[in-house]
Amino acid sequence: MAGVFAYPWWLLLLLVVVGLAAGYGWLLRRRRRDTVAFTNLELLDRIAPNRPGWWRHVPAVALLASLAVLTVALAGPQAEAKVPRNRATVVLVIDVSLSMKATDVQPSRLAAAQAAAKAFADQLTPGVNLGLVSFAGTAAVLVSPTVDRAPVKRAIDNLRLSEATATGEAIFAALQSIDSFSQSVAASSDEGPPPARIVLMSDGAQTLPGGDRPEELPRGSFTAARAAAEQKVPISTISFGTAYGTIEINPGERTPVSVDDAAMRRIAELSGGQFFTAASEAELRQVYAELGEQIGYEIRRVDVSRPWLVAAALLMVAGVGAGIAMGRRLP
Repeated sequence: MAGVFAYPWWLLLLLVVVGLAAGYGWLLRRRRRDTVAFTNLELLDRIAPNRPGWWRHVPAVALLASLAVLTVALAGPQAEAKVPRNRATVVLVIDVSLSMKATDVQPSRLAAAQAAAKAFADQLTPGVNLGLVSFAGTAAVLVSPTVDRAPVKRAIDNLRLSEATATGEAIFAALQSIDSFSQSVAASSDEGPPPARIVLMSDGAQTLPGGDRPEELPRGSFTAARAAAEQKVPISTISFGTAYGTIEINPGERTPVSVDDAAMRRIAELSGGQFFTAASEAELRQVYAELGEQIGYEIRRVDVSRPWLVAAALLMVAGVGAGIAMGRRLP
C-alpha cells in the first residue's frame, strides 16, 4: 500500500463506509420486519400492489460509492509515469576523421551524421543541457552544455574532416566539459550537479595514441571510459557505418574504412553505458530517438487522484439527483 498511495492511512475511512453500508442494510431489514409485524398484508396488497423495486436503493448506493471513491482519492493514489527531465547534461561527441567521408552511407557518413545529430538536438526535452565535442587527431569542445539548441546545430553544420582518430582525447574533453558545467551549476544551486551522459558516435577504431596494448594507454579510449565510470558518466556509443566502406586518400586508390564495433562496445561496457550500431541515416536517427527518450525523460511516481475525485463527484451528483427524482428529497 505504501508504494501505491502517498497517504495510505486515509484508507481507514473505508471502514466508516463499510459501517454505513452495514447500517443501511440493518435499517432495511428492521423496516421490513416492522412492516410485517404491524401491517395487514392483505390490505397492503390492495392499497399498494406495486411496491418500490431495487432502484429505490440507487441514491444510497451511489452516495456510499462516492464516499468510498473519495476516500481512495484522499489516500493519494500514485502511478509510474514518464515525465520530462528538468535537469540533465549530455555531451554529443562526433567523429570527424577522414573515414567519415565514406559514401557507404548516403550521401556520406558525415552528412548523414550531421542530419541525425541535429534531429537529436531538436528532440531533446528543453531542460536537458546539450554540449558538442568533435574529434579527429585532436578533440575540441565546440559548444559547452547549454539549453540553447541553436549554437549546437550551427556547430554541427560547420564540422570539417581531419586526419586520425583520438577517441580517448575526445572522451576526456567531454568529461572536462561536463565537470566544468557541473561545478558552475553546483555553485548556484542547492540541488547539486545534474546527471550527465556522453553520446559518442564514431565509425572506426582509435588511431591515436597508437600501441599494442589499447587497454593500458594512459590517454586511450578504454582508459577514458574507466575515468567516465569513476565520475558516474555513462557513455552511450554508436558504431556508425558499414563493413564495406572505403575512401580515396591517394588518387585512384581506395582504402577500406570498416567500422570497429568491438572497440565501441568495449567503451560502453567499461563506462556503464549502452552500445548501438547504425548502418544508415535512418538507423542512426532511430538510435538517437531511443537515446532521446532515455535521456530526456525519467520514470517517476506521480499523483493520479484527479480521476478518483471526478468519479466521486459524479457519483455524489448521481446519488443526490436520484434521491430528489424518486423521493423529492435528499436521500
